[in-house]
Parts: sequence; structure tokens; C-alpha cells
Amino acid sequence: MSKPLCVLVGAPGAGKSTVGRLLAQAYGVSFRDTDADVEATAGKPISEIFIDEGEERFRAMETAAVAAALAEHSGVLALGGGAVLAEANRALLAGHTVVYLSVELSDAASRVGLGQGRPLLNFNPRATLRFLLDQRRPLYQEVAVHTVVTDGRTPEEITAELAELLKD
Repeated sequence: MSKPLCVLVGAPGAGKSTVGRLLAQAYGVSFRDTDADVEATAGKPISEIFIDEGEERFRAMETAAVAAALAEHSGVLALGGGAVLAEANRALLAGHTVVYLSVELSDAASRVGLGQGRPLLNFNPRATLRFLLDQRRPLYQEVAVHTVVTDGRTPEEITAELAELLKD
């Protein structure tokens, strides 16, 4: 059984995928994203899973993907933005090096482009994103060992800070 080098959590637009790939590259390890795992298992994009099967089914698939990735993956792991909503996932994260990439509304909105391919942001994306940030922030903080502020910073700057944190 392996353990990820680190697990990245945060809202849509926090930079989990971009920074995760850069960090994995810097450490010479692989990058894994549970959203991509869910899409591969389902054989369709997350937006279609939401439409065809509903959010509850997606969340169940996500929890299975998180459990598998935490057990199997030794590189950098990024969790979907809503993965922390499930108590089971939060419990699974105990004992892991979890880094919360925090982002505020204005940066998140400009990064995600408000909605394309993001099922929860299809209707009134800015208000929805604000709600998601407010709802999930305490959960991200609960599971995090480290918090890295991403606002107004390049992926390279964020990656450098993460690399420093992981030295300890």
C-alpha cells in the first residue's frame, strides 16, 4: 500500500490540476486526478454523469475513486472540488499530507471561465461559485495539513511554495 506524496483539495479554479501536474513533474512522480478517474470509469464527462445519473450517483463514484487513489497512488493526487463534502472522504484523508489550495471568488471565476463543463456552475455561475466557496471552505480547512493561498499568483509560484512545504 502506497501513500500519495500530497493530496490537493480546493474549489474549482484553485489550480489543483495545473499545480498538481507541475509539482509531480518537479518530484518526478505521477499526477492523478479523481475527477479523471471517475470519467474514465463512467466512460463519459462528469457533466454527463450529472445529467444522466444525478449528483448522488456522481458523489458515490467520486468516493470510490478517492478511496482507490489514496490506497494505490504514490504521486501527487488532486481531488474533485466537492470531494470534501462526503464525510467518508474527509475520514479517508486523515493521516495524509493534504494541501488546501485556497482561492477567492474573483480569481476562481476568472480561472474556471464560469461554467463550461462544470455542471454545478451552469446556472448563475458567479453566485453558485460564491456559495460553493463559502460552503466548502470550512471542510477544506478541516482536512488540510497546509493551506496555500493561490490568488494573484502564478502556478509556478504556488508550486515552489508547495515544494518548500513538502520538504518538512
